Amino acid sequence: MEEFQRAYSRLCKESGAEPQEAVLQRLLGLLRGRLDLATQSLTLDTCRALGKLLQKEALLTELVLSDCMLSDEGATLLLQGLCVNTVVRFLDLKGNNLRAAGAEALGKLLRQNKSIQSLTLEWNSLGPWEDAFATFCGALAANSTLRQLDLRNNQISHKGAEELALALRSNASLQQLDLRWNHIGLLGGRALANCLPSNRTLWRLELAGNSIPSDVLRAVEQAMDRNQDRQATVRESQARAHILSKEVQHLREEKSKQFLDLMETIDRQREEMAKSSTASAARVGRLQEALSERHSVISALKAKLQMAEAALALSEQKARDLGERLAAAEQEQRSLAQRQAKEHRLELQEAADRESKLLRDLSAAQEKNLRLRNQVDELERKVKSQQEQLFLSRQELTTTSAELKMRAAQAEERLELEKTRSRQSLEDAEHLRFKEVEHMTRHLEESEKAMQDRVQRLEAVRLSLEEELSRVKAAALSERGRAEEELLKAKSQVRLEEQQRLAHLEEKLRLLAQARDEAQSTCLQQKQMVADAQARASQLGLQVEGLRRRLEELQQELSNKDQEKAAEVTRVRLELQEQNGRLQAELTAQEALKEKAAALERQLKVIASDHREALLDRESENASLREKLRLKEAEIARIREEEAQRASFLQNAVLAYVQGSPLRTLSPPK
Repeated sequence: MEEFQRAYSRLCKESGAEPQEAVLQRLLGLLRGRLDLATQSLTLDTCRALGKLLQKEALLTELVLSDCMLSDEGATLLLQGLCVNTVVRFLDLKGNNLRAAGAEALGKLLRQNKSIQSLTLEWNSLGPWEDAFATFCGALAANSTLRQLDLRNNQISHKGAEELALALRSNASLQQLDLRWNHIGLLGGRALANCLPSNRTLWRLELAGNSIPSDVLRAVEQAMDRNQDRQATVRESQARAHILSKEVQHLREEKSKQFLDLMETIDRQREEMAKSSTASAARVGRLQEALSERHSVISALKAKLQMAEAALALSEQKARDLGERLAAAEQEQRSLAQRQAKEHRLELQEAADRESKLLRDLSAAQEKNLRLRNQVDELERKVKSQQEQLFLSRQELTTTSAELKMRAAQAEERLELEKTRSRQSLEDAEHLRFKEVEHMTRHLEESEKAMQDRVQRLEAVRLSLEEELSRVKAAALSERGRAEEELLKAKSQVRLEEQQRLAHLEEKLRLLAQARDEAQSTCLQQKQMVADAQARASQLGLQVEGLRRRLEELQQELSNKDQEKAAEVTRVRLELQEQNGRLQAELTAQEALKEKAAALERQLKVIASDHREALLDRESENASLREKLRLKEAEIARIREEEAQRASFLQNAVLAYVQGSPLRTLSPPK
């Protein structure tokens, strides 16, 4: 309830007043919808704020404002807020000395409020103000929700009692009224006793302490007893009527459920029938479409069959033409094979001749290498002998050193000259050796480049041979001639170069003993060149073998093509035969589909007849159920009439009992 407290504080601050601490504490301790502000002196600002809060509060059901010393204006503000409240059930305004303004505000509350069932107004001053109290009584007569009213100690006179009696004649909801300790007197008591026969809801009326005679009190008690009995009978009849209404409602609900279930089943059956009819119609449509498609397919297949027959005739004609062409091609192939065999034999002879030539060249080169090795060995022996001679000369020099001391200066000068000359000669030899090495490396690089170019040209020629079979022979012959010429040129060049280098090396070996290493390196280079020449010869042999294999592959391709042509002809024949078989199978399938369509149509007719019979059965069941429902409604109406007759009999019996009782003489006539 902190929100209620905050709202109260906010409204007080808006009006420029401080909220009361006691009220805040009571608002904080609010439990179960009960606000108890008893014995709290509420200011006008607090009443205004509470009135505004009560207009919107939806949780408060019981409001206790007893002994709060409310002023007329404060009570008016509070009751104005309660006029639009729809939640408060119990209101206690005991001991607030409410006067004319309070009575008028209470009358307005009773006219506008539709939720208050219990109103406590004990220890107030409503009775002395006759006009205001008459307004309160008029509002009470129009109220239809108030069940309990406490007006003790309100100084109500006999005129106020008469106003209350008039209100009780019209009020049909008040059940308990407490008028003790007022000033009603004999006249007021009689007025109240006279109004009780017309009021059937009031079953408790307290009149003690009002100076009313005992006979009037007894009459009031008897009237209260009658009202209590009436209320009991009414409650019983209401309970019975409630039970009967529940049973009737239950029967109606069951009947409505049964009817709804029946309607749902009918709707489902109709939907199922509609679905089945639509599905059958769709199936029939699909079957018709399938039949039309089949007819179109059959016509198309017939056309295709005619076209296939024509194509078969054309293919047979083409096959005959191809057979003739194949015979001619076979003859040409045989002639080509003979020519190629002759050329192949010639090429093999030429290759064998070239290989024999290359082998002879290799043997000659090997012999030259052997001679060079022998020369190198002789040179090594000469060098060793010269070294031995030098060693001997050194010994002779050591022995004759003593003798040559006289000639040491001249010898040293000569030695210096010889040293310079030897150095010069060594430098010249080194320079010549470096030049020779560079010349050899350049020559080898140029020869390698030339051979690479030749290899590339040969590869290009090989590719062109693979692409164009018609130019294979001429290109191969020309390439072979070129290769032989280049090989001869390379051999002649190698021979010339070898002769020149050998002569140069012999001169160098004769001139310089220190060039042994260079001779060995040149020998190794020559060996490498011979190996390169052998590798080139082997590459050329491999190229020749590749060309042979290429010719064999071409021959194999020609034979494969012939086989493929024959296989294609046989495949075409088989395909035509298969197409004919498929067409015949499709024709048989079409006939089977026609039979199935006829069977489906018969099934659809049977299903439609079954659905018609089911619909007729459902309609007959619906008619029988409607008849049963009409009989049940008639029975319910008969039960209602019997209950109404019983209630009228009971009412007549009660009236007869009341009219025949001895207390009837005490009650005044209506």
